[in-house]
Amino acid sequence: MWEAYKKGYKAYLQLEKSLSENSVEAYIRDVGKLTDYLQSSNQLKAPDELSLKELQHFVKWIAELGMTASSQARIISGLRGFYKYCLLENITAKDPTSLLEVPKLKRALPDVLSYEEIENIISQIDLSKPEGGRNKAILETMYSCGLRVSEVVNLRISCLYLDVGFIRVIGKGDKERLVPIGSDAVKHITIYKDNIRNHQEIKPGNEDILFLNRRGTLLSRVMIFLLIKELTLKAGIKKNISPHTFRHSFATHLVEGGADLRAVQEMLGHESITTTEIYTHLDREYLRRTLEKYHPGFK
Repeated sequence: MWEAYKKGYKAYLQLEKSLSENSVEAYIRDVGKLTDYLQSSNQLKAPDELSLKELQHFVKWIAELGMTASSQARIISGLRGFYKYCLLENITAKDPTSLLEVPKLKRALPDVLSYEEIENIISQIDLSKPEGGRNKAILETMYSCGLRVSEVVNLRISCLYLDVGFIRVIGKGDKERLVPIGSDAVKHITIYKDNIRNHQEIKPGNEDILFLNRRGTLLSRVMIFLLIKELTLKAGIKKNISPHTFRHSFATHLVEGGADLRAVQEMLGHESITTTEIYTHLDREYLRRTLEKYHPGFK
């Protein structure tokens, strides 16, 4: 019975939501956890027969299995997605997950780099080596555009519109977005492309990939991670830095400079504005200045 529901849900996620294979599998696993619970407790009911109370017992069960609060929250989110599908397909008349409480998550704010620290990290690159020019172009692009590490390693030459100051980025779930690119990043991409990359032997199938390794193929995400770790160490910065720190810093600097949250959401490629709010951490002083400037009743 549930296999037919899962099959229909999977097709909906792939065809209507256009999610990546990894995301689809994660959502199906979440529903699988619920069916595991129903089987183990000998109450394999159909989706429209399950009540809020039974789902609360399921959440208690996964908590007792030792799942973290964030894993529990992700599974509940997966079930909400499933019931949204059930409502659309008239499998159920009501959504029992709407009142299901999500465990409270402690949001640890990631480290943010100041503009000076980013400049310091980039200045540690040895430009006398051929990979130096490439690495500088990579980091300038990551900070200028707020890219995910997967987006920068998959960036294509055919997606560059440098003459008008934009790049086309293929993000999560193969969703495309146009992102403005700064003049420094444009300059270093052009130097790399015209003076370094064009002297490389490129393996068939990688002709359109912008950033290449020594073998003329796609760079790995691990390589970018190790590069940033090494440069941070050289710069003497003690913060916990990863490629994602560049993206988080990009968003934080924009919001602290007064950028509209919707514009930041668009540039980061977030489906939900709440995700953008998590990524943009603001210091108290900035919030105070904003209130003083814009709130008529704030003294």
